Amino acid sequence: MDDQNKNLILATVLSFIVILGWFLLFPPPETVPPVDGATATTSAPSGVTAPNAAAPAAAATETVANPAETRAEALEQAPRVPIATTRLSGSISLLGGRVDDLLLKDYRTTIDDDAPIVTLLSPAGTQDAYYALYGWAAGAGIAPEQVPGPNTLWSLVDGETLSVGSPITISWDNSAGQIFTRVISIDDNYMFDVEQSVENTSETSVTMAPYGIIARHGIPSDAQNFFILHEGMVAMNNGELLETGWKDIPDLDAVNGVPSERIDGVTNGWIGFTGHYFMTNLIPDPAQASRLTVKYLPTTDIFQTEAVLPTQTITAGSTATVTTQLFAGAKEWETLREYEAKGVYKFIDSIDWGWFFFLTKPIFWVLHHLNILIGNMGVAIIGLTLLIKALLFPLAYKSYVSMAKMKELQPQMEKLKKDAGEDRQKLQQGMMELYKREKVNPAAGCLPIIMQIPIFFSLYKVIFVTLELRHAPFFGPFQDLSAPDPTSIFNFYGLLPWAAPDAGSIMALVFIGILPLLLGISMFLQQKLNPAPTDPTQQMIFAWMPWVFMFMLGGFASGLVVYWIANNTITFTQQYLIMRSQGYKPDLLGNITGGLKRKPKTATNDSKAPSKGKK
Repeated sequence: MDDQNKNLILATVLSFIVILGWFLLFPPPETVPPVDGATATTSAPSGVTAPNAAAPAAAATETVANPAETRAEALEQAPRVPIATTRLSGSISLLGGRVDDLLLKDYRTTIDDDAPIVTLLSPAGTQDAYYALYGWAAGAGIAPEQVPGPNTLWSLVDGETLSVGSPITISWDNSAGQIFTRVISIDDNYMFDVEQSVENTSETSVTMAPYGIIARHGIPSDAQNFFILHEGMVAMNNGELLETGWKDIPDLDAVNGVPSERIDGVTNGWIGFTGHYFMTNLIPDPAQASRLTVKYLPTTDIFQTEAVLPTQTITAGSTATVTTQLFAGAKEWETLREYEAKGVYKFIDSIDWGWFFFLTKPIFWVLHHLNILIGNMGVAIIGLTLLIKALLFPLAYKSYVSMAKMKELQPQMEKLKKDAGEDRQKLQQGMMELYKREKVNPAAGCLPIIMQIPIFFSLYKVIFVTLELRHAPFFGPFQDLSAPDPTSIFNFYGLLPWAAPDAGSIMALVFIGILPLLLGISMFLQQKLNPAPTDPTQQMIFAWMPWVFMFMLGGFASGLVVYWIANNTITFTQQYLIMRSQGYKPDLLGNITGGLKRKPKTATNDSKAPSKGKK
């Protein structure tokens, strides 16, 4: 292989190392758990705002519980209606009619059987307070205090427990001629239907706008703060996906002193907050032109999204009714796809597919269905690797055939170098004539490496962001393919009952796990199909490369390492068999023993290596 081709491969691989090394050596800083937005005093009101019908002004505030109280104590601050389905538990507060207590019964915080169930929503006054509420913004003919808002105390008039097929009805009479009613129902997954109505028993017309709010006190304490993952506001605006990270929301342009972004006339839209695996979304009627807003209330450290529906005019003796939806749950691909089929426009895009979405989406689709078919995500990753290698086989075949021919041309290339001496132009012209005469493409060997890079990053994205990989088991000690390898010599590779050192720590680098070790070995063997370069610098870099990758990828998700091991093993097999079919027998053992020598091979010895391996 000529120096130009070696340099091209070397540049590609080193670029790959630099990108991966940046992930490991310069990760984003850890997120500091925020101070709850309501911690100023026990009596000071928090700043959740109810949208004005004309502008997002502060039309109401909320009273919050003592932040020092426990979650259980905070839940006792107002009367509640229980939520009980096969997938959810929690309650709705009659203070403001808030959905502020929600637990996901299918998910636990860790893989331990006794780990706590994931808590999605929490009432004001608790750490990471997070909730949804609904109301009406006053317009003409009615005062702000005469419409229900964040602090309205509702009465339960129908139903005892919110469950599938059993909605609840709450009501509030403003004693000024308007009776407000809210009917809340839930399906068997994560979707709430909220029907808001107002009956006008007065003798005059009134106007008001129904709205929904999702409020989050402070940046979540469990935020990943990793650039490969979007966390924060997510919205759909007439087919355009909008994303604003937690740290970018306070930097939005200020309106009346409140950083905010407002979108008017949105159809087929939704807005909410998303985390790593779970999210909440306000979903107004797709046929109505709604107003979507994200804002940050700096005095109370509250992030807020709003969906305001068109203003309603309720004439004397009439009733107005509007229905919106609230999604609060896990970002399950099948569930989101089902809701999308029912009319939530492009809801599947709430999963952060990334820049390579054209690769990420089909890769996940195949992986998901392989997992359903096989029943083991680790084996499904290996199966996905086989399919990818099968698709790339024509390209790989041409590459390895070209590499085999290059080996055969090595003696002629050495002769050209000797004849050209220091004349580089003569050498290049001679090589080009040789390649043309023998019909060899020297760059063909780089194509499989180049093709693997976007596939690698797409699979990394899939494993990191999709819920289906969370806590997905493989076998033995590998019970979470979204987490780093849990084994090391420290716990005798999973046989001893204590955990391995934390990923990314010095100890984890020293006590390497089984999967990274297998990765290094597979890369080493694949590399040894070819003799070491004659250049001492290149020889040193190539010698260290498998072990550098081993330590770098040791802190990555174990599912990604499983893919890379399978990819290396299949690539090694393909290359070995194809090169043998072309009359070149790789001297694997000789290349390994030759690499152990301190003194690099001479050009003469290297040029003879291919002829020794021929049949």
